[in-house]
Amino acid sequence: MATQVPVKTKTAITVARGDGIGPEIMDAVLAILKAAGARIEIEEIEIGEKVYEKGHSAGIEPEAWESLRRTKVFLKAPITTPQGGGFKSLNVTTRKTLGLYANVRPCVAYSPFVDTKHPKMDVVIVRENEEDLYAGIEHQQTDEVVQCLKLITRPGCERIIRYAFDYAKQNNRKKITCFTKDNIMKLTDGLFHKVFDEIGAEYPEIEKEHWIVDIGAAKLADTPEAFDVIVMPNLYGDILSDVAAQIAGSVGLAGSANIGEHCAMFEAIHGSAPRRAGQNLANPSGLLLGAVMMLNHINQPDIAEKVHNAWLKTIEEGIHTYDIYKDGVSKAKVGTREFAEAVIANLGEKPTRLNPVQYNEAAPQSSLHATQRKRKPGQKTIVGVDVFLHWAGGSPEELAEKLNPLQADGLTLKMITNRGVKVWPQGFPETFCTDHWRCRFVATSQTVTHTQIIDLLKHVALAGLDFIKIENLCAFDGERSYSLGQGE
Repeated sequence: MATQVPVKTKTAITVARGDGIGPEIMDAVLAILKAAGARIEIEEIEIGEKVYEKGHSAGIEPEAWESLRRTKVFLKAPITTPQGGGFKSLNVTTRKTLGLYANVRPCVAYSPFVDTKHPKMDVVIVRENEEDLYAGIEHQQTDEVVQCLKLITRPGCERIIRYAFDYAKQNNRKKITCFTKDNIMKLTDGLFHKVFDEIGAEYPEIEKEHWIVDIGAAKLADTPEAFDVIVMPNLYGDILSDVAAQIAGSVGLAGSANIGEHCAMFEAIHGSAPRRAGQNLANPSGLLLGAVMMLNHINQPDIAEKVHNAWLKTIEEGIHTYDIYKDGVSKAKVGTREFAEAVIANLGEKPTRLNPVQYNEAAPQSSLHATQRKRKPGQKTIVGVDVFLHWAGGSPEELAEKLNPLQADGLTLKMITNRGVKVWPQGFPETFCTDHWRCRFVATSQTVTHTQIIDLLKHVALAGLDFIKIENLCAFDGERSYSLGQGE
């Protein structure tokens, strides 16, 4: 009796064709996946410009979420987000709604077939995807000052950093670099750096280093081959992953994975390029390499390997779209459809000059689930309060004269800053001031109660001063947990 070969089941995925060049490159990618035998069942949803025009400010209809939550895998073409107004970025909304905390962007050079100054570049950027300034919490506080809150959490740091180390270990990467600006943002970026050191100690086999982001970015642009995996907070990761992709050869060649505990989204890192729409010009490579990452995620490394090697073979043969075409290197300038047809013709082939890829079926990317550990809450005490005022009445000395008589029991005015710089006491007349003031009151004893803070705010309001917000000054386990003023 013949042995029956088990039939591998298909995986349902949600697909969105997007805006601009999105439908064209998605057609090309799906044609390649179908020809390669990808075991997928496609559910399509509509997102982007047409949905915004229907009045959905998030760019996605409520019914579409049901498909995403059911399939848990999203292959998304670029979309156009309207500028201004109340429109929200669908990318940010999707990442945060579905908990897609890890953004993974491989940036690889394909020299000499794609022009680059860094032929040995092979860097993976792992970007935290939900926090930082991308929390999107902004307020206009005075006539002259607007605010954006930078939020960094310990659980968020632990998840992304542990994911980066597990990714490196699983993919035989030897070094992880952390970029922060903790010489300035000592609490927020300082926490990211601290957690990196803590978790890194659990991976002695992996080399670890930390760079301040400005000089690190300069080093990345100049000598990217010095890096292997880089883990960063959200904003730095967003900017530098585009920089890294471009210096590797082209932003148009880079795919991206957005990984969460329950769902994942895969996409190109470039935009919708509406000027190129409908012309059969766009390069589908970024979305295709995003789809390769998707195939690994859904445990189809055999198909991922076949597609990726066929794409490498096509690049190696000099069959290029206009964006990477170069006389003397490229052999044929082709359109979107023709490029897809060339990749399909190369299915089953491997490159001979570029390094062929090999994916491990025993370790799909979906097996990476970084979890944070529960920590015992610290002993929290309130030792003062910062009161932020909207005041355009005069000098720092005049403001101090108004505030000093208002001090509540147990609180005394210690400092006034403007845009973070100490302007009272002993400020300098050269310091530029706006109408936004931070007034720091500290405890005359060891701690401050909420009742004392409320009493202080009553005095401030009765004096006709407009307080915008307060921030309690706290100590955790006896350690100061707030920043000093510049010059304090």
